[in-house]
Amino acid sequence: MIKQCGDMMKKLLIIFMAVVLLAAGSSGCSENTKIEEKEKQALEETDNEEKNENNEAKYELTEEGIIKPEYARNLIEETAAELISAISKKDFEKVSAFVHPEKGVRLTPYTNVSVDKDVVLNQEEVKGFFNDKTAYVWGHYDGRGDEISLTPGEYYDEFIYSEDFKNAEAVGYNEVLSSGNMAENQFEVYQNAIIVEYYFPGFNPDFGGADWKSLRLVFEEYEGVWKLTGIIHNQWTI
Repeated sequence: MIKQCGDMMKKLLIIFMAVVLLAAGSSGCSENTKIEEKEKQALEETDNEEKNENNEAKYELTEEGIIKPEYARNLIEETAAELISAISKKDFEKVSAFVHPEKGVRLTPYTNVSVDKDVVLNQEEVKGFFNDKTAYVWGHYDGRGDEISLTPGEYYDEFIYSEDFKNAEAVGYNEVLSSGNMAENQFEVYQNAIIVEYYFPGFNPDFGGADWKSLRLVFEEYEGVWKLTGIIHNQWTI
């Protein structure tokens, strides 16, 4: 009987020690988990700080709050070259890949951007641009006041690629190369944007430069990538 009691006590003691060890191990794991979580959080905070520093370092702003031309060119030159090439080839399936997935792209027939009246197309609409035979009102003709009622293909010929802008005489990055009688409001409408202008100063010497034309491509940053949000056609206006 005494022996049985002794054996029972030993078993209870062993069970008790096992429970204590398990509890200690569980507590240790919990502490280790907390330490790991704190270390992970600290690393994430450091990464975020570095990203913010990199974003601040990748460009500088003018006094007007516009990205300086030299920085704008470094950031967008390659992307803009690919895009203007696709536009020149009427490859709007490729163009659609450049379009901002949330804002779409706003099409402006003349210099002044109208948030309320300019036509805005999403990626799918841009992809099927030349297949759409519907006539839309894109604005009003300068000097006449008539509605600009054109199919997308017709609008392309008159208010997008009206000249060979891929081979323009001058290209500006956040620089206004052309100006007419209309108010310039592109940088007010498009905040923190990069605007690339393809500019011809004129074609007929007899016109004294009054026949200049340009095309502006507007890019805004989306999740670290510069996306197309505007296409502005520009020419001399009355």
